[in-house]
Amino acid sequence: MQSSLPLRLRKAARRLGEQSVAVGELAALQGRAAIGSLLILLALPCMLPVAGVGTVLGMGLAGLSLGLWRQQEELRLPDRVSGFNMPARWARRVLEIQATMYDLAGRAARPRLPAAFASAAQRATALTVALMAGLIILPIPFGNVLPAIAISLFGLGMVFRDGVLMLLGGLVSVLAMLFTATLAWGAWQLGQTWLPI
Repeated sequence: MQSSLPLRLRKAARRLGEQSVAVGELAALQGRAAIGSLLILLALPCMLPVAGVGTVLGMGLAGLSLGLWRQQEELRLPDRVSGFNMPARWARRVLEIQATMYDLAGRAARPRLPAAFASAAQRATALTVALMAGLIILPIPFGNVLPAIAISLFGLGMVFRDGVLMLLGGLVSVLAMLFTATLAWGAWQLGQTWLPI
């Protein structure tokens, strides 16, 4: 990973005006758009309270999971995702958070656990990313946060070739599924209480 990338992202964040910014413009700032950096870029806004972002970017993440399944090194965002506009203040925040993530991860991350990048493991990651994207699309209160964190960890793992980060992404994915299952069970119990038998 180029050490200049976090600096470039911060400079770009400072240069943003007040106009909305297309996701495709943010993707262009990443340099060569490897799948790891695109996963992070699309996952981060899903943690922010931006209307419609979960649906559109969740679909984009599902599309990236297909590219990951096919083991493509570089991807192009679908036009609908690339053209999605974000308010400038949220785009600025996404770039700043992404730069901070790269800085923090760069201090400890290193190539390790190569088995996490084997063909079978990569396909398992692709399926997990697709599942997390589905959870992001669902209209669940605070349901975007854990799946977006999981996908961001997968993205960081790919950027730094760090299998430990990939394992952490898998762990957070399990927590996201448990959280969703708990909410579904609670809603079912509440429905049983309110609805006449």
